[in-house]
Amino acid sequence: MELMQAIVTRRATREYNDTPVAKARIEQCINAANLAPSAMNRQPWAFAVIANPDRIEDYACRAKLWLLQDVDEKPELSSLKPLLQSPGYSLLHRVPALVLILATSNDQQAAEDCCLAGQNFMLAARDAGLGTCWIGLARPWFNLPAIKAELRIPEKYQVVAPIVLGYPKNWPEPHERNAAEIHWVDS
Repeated sequence: MELMQAIVTRRATREYNDTPVAKARIEQCINAANLAPSAMNRQPWAFAVIANPDRIEDYACRAKLWLLQDVDEKPELSSLKPLLQSPGYSLLHRVPALVLILATSNDQQAAEDCCLAGQNFMLAARDAGLGTCWIGLARPWFNLPAIKAELRIPEKYQVVAPIVLGYPKNWPEPHERNAAEIHWVDS
């Protein structure tokens, strides 16, 4: 797939089939993430991979319950309350694989660098015929000290990008995009 085709056709995918994602395929996407630019070439990232659908669904349920505990006290979650209360809704979309991109330092640019790695990861996944969805709503739960300990993630690391990964049941239709707002400074 050409790069522009991957960029144009990448979508947040929320429905996946049960087909497992091969370890080599996941590593291919991680290797692409590892090639992302970073400030001063520090490469402040690591990756945690969970490829057990039952374990991922357990995390989805636990994170959803955790979010529901505070949903009334967090205005930014109020519009999501009906979705979070729905018994059929899975926060991690019942995927065969979950990749967490971790910032390995608290340097000023570490989180942004991890976001660049996340974009590379998602584009490489699209190129490989895999769907992804960055689940920012789950990030605070994955950063709880008890959850990081359970996942054997070093305490000083921060989960920046929880990205679900799998073979989509179908590719979502594109959403209309606003025209780019460009300010030509030297014209």
